[in-house]
Amino acid sequence: MTAGRQGNALFAGVDGGGSGCRARIEDAAGRVLGTGLAGPAALRLGVDCAVGEVEKACRAALAEAGLGADALGAMHVAAGLAGIGRKGLLEELSVRPHAFRSVVYAHDATVACLGAHGAREGGIVIVGTGSIGFAVVGGREIRAGGYGFPISDEGSGADLGLHAIRLALRAHDGRAVATRLTRDVMLRFHDDPYEAVAWMDRATATDFATFAPLVMRHADAGDAVARRIVRDAAEQIDELVRRLIECGATRVALLGGLASPMQPWLAPDVQRRLVPVEGDAVDGALHLARRAAKNAA
Repeated sequence: MTAGRQGNALFAGVDGGGSGCRARIEDAAGRVLGTGLAGPAALRLGVDCAVGEVEKACRAALAEAGLGADALGAMHVAAGLAGIGRKGLLEELSVRPHAFRSVVYAHDATVACLGAHGAREGGIVIVGTGSIGFAVVGGREIRAGGYGFPISDEGSGADLGLHAIRLALRAHDGRAVATRLTRDVMLRFHDDPYEAVAWMDRATATDFATFAPLVMRHADAGDAVARRIVRDAAEQIDELVRRLIECGATRVALLGGLASPMQPWLAPDVQRRLVPVEGDAVDGALHLARRAAKNAA
């Protein structure tokens, strides 16, 4: 018997970013029923794609919970989506038909901040495919950066990848010294710069970010070019943390897939100001889903 037939409300939190989409379903008592994964759900990939991945992740979570697809109609959903700040997107999403009992869309930084601080005020710096500084101080939202790759998102995985490819091409031309990193980057393009050009024409931020682990690995091994790239990225993250503190954030957490590998590269004063994360973005989305359902009741 599905949750829809039982008439029990379900709550789903979804974290939709440039690298993938995660969903978790809980019942009214807060028990986790199932989790699900889907593909990238950043809105720069298109509204249809992002919303489709949100639903796909929710369906996967329902399947893990042993519930049928008709249980979608019993779900109060909140989804944090990367890129929702772009003009007109929130309005477009708010009038879009959906299969859920209710749905609310928010910036991925909003749900990440709620989750990181147990729904209390504070700040976060996300370092993943993209980057952003975000805080809630005195009920006011503060944002620093995160305007999208390549014009913003400094210090992010995509930014690391862009700089690695740029410096690898310089080394290939003989304009800079080649290192293990630059040679490994060029190997991905079969040592042909025009393969890199063809790749670039269709590459997304997510594609550029696939080079980030390579950069971090070589930086940790002492590669001079990789260390230069990572040091520059860390300085950008330092600036985001300091800006949030200047704006009144008394607690700042570092989040995202590159948070752990990047943290040792940050300035000592920044590392001292960071606090542990209490929960993830899905926790924050679940809090938002419950709050929205309660307000609508």
